[in-house]
Amino acid sequence: MVLRRGDPDRGALIVQVADRGVAIALLQRRLADDFTYRWQRFEVPERGTAAFLADQSRIDPDLWAIELDIPDAERFVAEMTASP
Repeated sequence: MVLRRGDPDRGALIVQVADRGVAIALLQRRLADDFTYRWQRFEVPERGTAAFLADQSRIDPDLWAIELDIPDAERFVAEMTASP
């Protein structure tokens, strides 16, 4: 599900990963020291994802945010954030 629509051609991407409707992590694609993009995990803030996205969108108004509700979400997060 799309949580926040950003610019169609640019902007950061944040993925909220959920398991059976319970958000377990936020992933954001970040530029690494070797100039490649990697997914970085963030814990879901206690104040909620909506407040976190509101803060982030003030920094990057082109920000996109989506939610993936998938089985075995922890495994998905581990695979996405593993070093190459």
